[in-house]
Amino acid sequence: MLTNVMYVTIYVTDQDRALRFYTEQLGLETRVDHPGPEVRFLTVAVPGSPVEFLLWSHPAGAARPANVRPGATPGPVFLESDDLMGDFKALRDRGVTFDQPEPETYPFGLRIEATDPDGNRISLRQRGGPAGA
Repeated sequence: MLTNVMYVTIYVTDQDRALRFYTEQLGLETRVDHPGPEVRFLTVAVPGSPVEFLLWSHPAGAARPANVRPGATPGPVFLESDDLMGDFKALRDRGVTFDQPEPETYPFGLRIEATDPDGNRISLRQRGGPAGA
């Protein structure tokens, strides 16, 4: 029986740069940083969450997985917030770049997207609207 999501892979070209972005700018925590003999196994996670993001080294220009069409960015990673406006302001102050000037209301709450240094999309969501409305 399946019991949990262990890892979600995010392809990055520079693990140190990605680690700084995900920890210092987005506020995730480092879970595993193991420099193996051939590859570095590096994960980050939302504090308190069992799901870890595997920051997998992927050389620039190397072939991406077959199901990702050329020039396309894989689907976003969705991170949930209980105060998206507050988180948006704090993340913007830490240098995170967003796709629009403010979060927008949509049928299920609030949303805004950012990208990491490798172009991976990070979608921030709050269910139900501002302040839990």
